Amino acid sequence: MDPSRIAICHMRATNKKEDNLKQVEQIVETAKSQQVKIVFLPECCDFVGENSRETIELAEPLTGSTVSAYCKLALSNRIWISCGGIHESVLSKDGSKTNKIYNTHILINDEGKIVAEYRKLHLFDVDTPEKSFRESKVVSAGDVLLTPVQTPVGSIGMQICYDLRFPEASLILRKRGAQILTYPSAFAVSTGKAHWEILLRARAIENQCFVIAPAQIGRHNAKRESYGHGMIVGPWGEILAQCKPTDLDVAIADIDLNNLEKVRQNMPCFEHRRNDVYTLAAISTYHVPSPVPEKFADFTIPIDTIFYRSEFSFAFTNIRCVVPGHVLVATKRNIPRLKDMTADEITDFFHTVSKIQRCLESIYGTTSSTVTVQDGADAGQTVKHVHCHIMPRKSGDFEHNDQIYIELNRHDHDKTMKRRPLEEMVAEAQRYRDYFTKAGQVN
Repeated sequence: MDPSRIAICHMRATNKKEDNLKQVEQIVETAKSQQVKIVFLPECCDFVGENSRETIELAEPLTGSTVSAYCKLALSNRIWISCGGIHESVLSKDGSKTNKIYNTHILINDEGKIVAEYRKLHLFDVDTPEKSFRESKVVSAGDVLLTPVQTPVGSIGMQICYDLRFPEASLILRKRGAQILTYPSAFAVSTGKAHWEILLRARAIENQCFVIAPAQIGRHNAKRESYGHGMIVGPWGEILAQCKPTDLDVAIADIDLNNLEKVRQNMPCFEHRRNDVYTLAAISTYHVPSPVPEKFADFTIPIDTIFYRSEFSFAFTNIRCVVPGHVLVATKRNIPRLKDMTADEITDFFHTVSKIQRCLESIYGTTSSTVTVQDGADAGQTVKHVHCHIMPRKSGDFEHNDQIYIELNRHDHDKTMKRRPLEEMVAEAQRYRDYFTKAGQVN
């Protein structure tokens, strides 16, 4: 691939949204004039409130006027924009604002459309020499690690500011294909002086990724000041570009993925990891819905009956049910036995099972479930593909509790049992899909 040009910036946001937008317009104009493909804005690029009350008042949903202005800016300049931290309103069921927001990093393509949303996982609740920070007072933490996003400059793993101090997240993003890690920030001055550059270079070196870190700089109000020092770091840990110490500046660098591959080939750390001894996997990950069906051994599972997908697993409604809500979870890879699964697949599979169980018990109003894996032919496995039966249970649903296993055996072997209509399975899948949508998870 040819090198791709990107831009980062310094800006000094205040509680004046109009002034902040003018800064963003100037940054984008400068980036566009340099043939930049993606411009990266810092955390709080929309505004910095003077207190919690004002922050709640100024926050908007992602459909609000501020994000709409960014989308129009991206479209009119035919440029991608990474908005490193938007104060996103959390709305109640009636559409009114609550007293909480999300700190949301959004990625807008050159057609003016939002292609990714990441809500900050780690909240800055610490005491520094400047003051005591309690981000959780106003901000709700996100609960999913966004899968790396494909862009014109490479695969981007999206993070925000304080996330920089948690290497587990960056490692998982690298394992999932990230070539670029982003840390748009409004770093405190004291912690910035001590750790900012060290942490950015560490994340680049240990993950062999480009690290992109636009930053807020200077005094936003009487209570808050940001460190600045926005920079772009290469996969060998070298600083490729750095913003000047001014309130508004743009720094530009070329992202050369060929160089990244050379670094990874010459120092193949990820090939040397002992996945048989240790592993690291995300519990909750945002996955874009797939337009294709999944394979279950030799069977093709219709798309509309699949109601949940994780990185390595998927859940779907059953053609025959032992009890209402009887569903299956299977591995995406065709794996015959549990012993053949990788550590990451095992973690993902059983976490998915647990998540689906909670969904079913909530929907069917139960407090118990029969959860079973038939691992091998002698254990009753009839489809040679790892899968789990989840069956929500109610008191008295069988005369003898263990009768459910007799019925499960009949379900597997009695071909006279009537298959459910596809329409019924699809409607049931939609019911479960709605549950996860309301929980803020994409399936």
